[in-house]
Amino acid sequence: MEDGQSSGSRPVVLRWSRHPSCVGLARLELRKALALWGMSALEDSALLILSELVTNAARHARVSQGREIETRYAVRPGGGLRIEVHDASAERPRQRAHDPEAVDGRGLVIVDALADAWGVGERNGPGKVIWAELSERARP
Repeated sequence: MEDGQSSGSRPVVLRWSRHPSCVGLARLELRKALALWGMSALEDSALLILSELVTNAARHARVSQGREIETRYAVRPGGGLRIEVHDASAERPRQRAHDPEAVDGRGLVIVDALADAWGVGERNGPGKVIWAELSERARP
């Protein structure tokens, strides 16, 4: 993990190994940022979205050994929250067809249900960024 800026409403940028334990650590840091920014009302949805995106990056991003996952949490200019997860894999995520018997494969369905908007984009360097945005309105 690498420290990011966490005072005020500056973005929090952190780097993680691809080990499964990074998911819980990333959630903890997001929880701290939300409390600092007075956005705890978004916590449940934001933590679930982050969990799904970081888990997908750790499990599915096909990258060389030693590549890290980067997370960015930021207050959006008009209010609300933006979560980004960067990885070095060029492979784009795709939603799977819903299978009620499957034990996995629901991550992007959950992100789509909870986020106001989400998408995949280019990043500086190899790979992609997957982002999700939440507004401060009441969440389900």
